[in-house]
Amino acid sequence: MPSDQSNGWDVIAPRFVAERSSVGAATVRAWCRALPKGASVLDLGCGSGVPISEALLEEGCEVFGVDASPALVAAFRRRFPQAKVACEPVEESRFFDRTYDGVVAVGLLFLLAPEVQRAVIRRVSAALKPNGRFLFTAPTQVATWKDTLTGRDSVSLGDEAYRNALDNAGLKVVGEHVDEGDNHFYDTAGVGAEVLCERREPSPAAG
Repeated sequence: MPSDQSNGWDVIAPRFVAERSSVGAATVRAWCRALPKGASVLDLGCGSGVPISEALLEEGCEVFGVDASPALVAAFRRRFPQAKVACEPVEESRFFDRTYDGVVAVGLLFLLAPEVQRAVIRRVSAALKPNGRFLFTAPTQVATWKDTLTGRDSVSLGDEAYRNALDNAGLKVVGEHVDEGDNHFYDTAGVGAEVLCERREPSPAAG
């Protein structure tokens, strides 16, 4: 029997689509306004595209989405036919064969095994253009817990380990934010990158 590349997300896709709120969208909107106009952005673990890819598209970005759940990717295609999307595990995605102004991973990294998290960070670094930015969510604490939807393990490496992984990949933290759902965001860029714009703090009511 073939393994589930979506790690349990395809089975619960209808529930996820129904329950996913707009939490995090305002932070992503503010972040992408520091990118070039019409920026190319890769959304890792894009799901159905709501609300993260949706926010990026509304801000004028060219969006590339990747998710391992066929059901979620089908929902993405129906809602955002103008965007490009691939159904494949992020760690194997062919979308890493090109470069981007920005990469986002909201609610994704800690769903992956620790070694896969580090591998994805390295792949993101290699796929960023000069002055490109990588925004991702992860708790600052070292922790393991059961995902409420899939029942599978989630693993946070913790602040020190994430910073080490970023440093080893040639990335640095240039900002940190907490959204209206208490999700912690790391905003990162290449070690030699110039941060061109001062980021604006989003309002919890925005987006």
